[in-house]
Amino acid sequence: MAKTASLTMRIEPEVKASAEELFASMGITLTEAINMFVYKSLAEGGIPFDLKQPRWNKETLEAFEEGDKIAKGEIEAKRYTDVDQMFADILSGE
Repeated sequence: MAKTASLTMRIEPEVKASAEELFASMGITLTEAINMFVYKSLAEGGIPFDLKQPRWNKETLEAFEEGDKIAKGEIEAKRYTDVDQMFADILSGE
């Protein structure tokens, strides 16, 4: 069957490069791997692997959210002038 359709998708460049490297080590291209995923999904009538909740606990998820807010400038991050000051703060348990 001739391939006549194209698929355009967006993905982070680092993720794409890692996937290309992984699949190349298996002797296939990223395009071939995506085709395999689609054909397997069609054969199984759905996603060919279990979809589960993230394995992160509540504390970890809250830390991710805090990091996102810091990155967006919504909250101010702690700043240190040297590593000794940082460790003193960490070890104080506050």
